[in-house]
Order: sequence, then structure tokens, then C-alpha cells
Amino acid sequence: MLSVTFLCVGRLKERFYKDAADEYAKRLSAYCKLEIVELAEQKLPAKPSAGQIRAALDREGEAILAKLPRDGKLVALCVEGTPLSSEDLARTLGNWTVGGMSSLTLVIGGSYGLSPRVKERADLRLSMSEMTFPHHLARVMALEQLYRAFKIREGSDYHK
Repeated sequence: MLSVTFLCVGRLKERFYKDAADEYAKRLSAYCKLEIVELAEQKLPAKPSAGQIRAALDREGEAILAKLPRDGKLVALCVEGTPLSSEDLARTLGNWTVGGMSSLTLVIGGSYGLSPRVKERADLRLSMSEMTFPHHLARVMALEQLYRAFKIREGSDYHK
């Protein structure tokens, strides 16, 4: 069974995000061994400078890189990534698993995104939209899209 790790900067605090994430985690348990790892978001002042943001991203990036599995594919969710349709994501994951991938890690940064080092390390930089979303909502959306990809691959009518 495929091992999937979500490395997420920040904790889900709002109950509605947690409930939604838990629902998709439960659904995904039929398709993969899922682990969600929450990493501390660096504290910044109300109006941080570019240097402060860069330093925070570097510290978060180090924490992310330290938690990455040694093998498998890495997907970094970032606004400048490649947008994929649900079908394209399902096809990409399918190609990777046929190619022998047994481990997948998806990384979701905090309020200011991801460290350039994490993005450089990624096998795929994935953009969910040109719109901006709260990173907590992005986690729920990514969980749902992963579930949808599995359902597409099995030929289910979940994806219409």
C-alpha cells in the first residue's frame, strides 16, 4: 500500500477544517497509509520585513527537509507551481506508482509559502489555483484531491 505523508506548516485550529481533514483522512485509509505531520509555523511580527519572511521560510524549510522520507516523490504545493486538472493529477500519481513509487510526500507551507530549497527538491510543484487560499484550507483541498485521484483511478463515479 502506498505511504502518503502530508508535511504541513501550522496546526489546524478551527474545528471545521479539522473535521473536513479528518473526513478525507478516513476516506483515504482505504487507498493509502496516510500520515499528517504538523510542523511549527515561525512566529513573525504583524508587518514582517522581506528579510524576516525569508529567515522564517528558511527555518521552516529546514524543519520540512529534516522530516522528508529518504525515498519517494515529493510534491510541493505552491502558487507558482504547475496547475493540474484532477484527471492529470490522477494520471501523474498512476504513472509514479506504476514506475515503482511506494512513498509520496505532499508539502504545504505556512502563511508565507515554502522555502526555495523545498521547492527545488520537489519532483512536482503543484498549484491548486492562481487564487490565494488559507494554508489550512489548502490542506483540506489537497486531501480531497488526493482522494479524488484514487477514485478516478479506480473508475468510480465520485468524479463527475
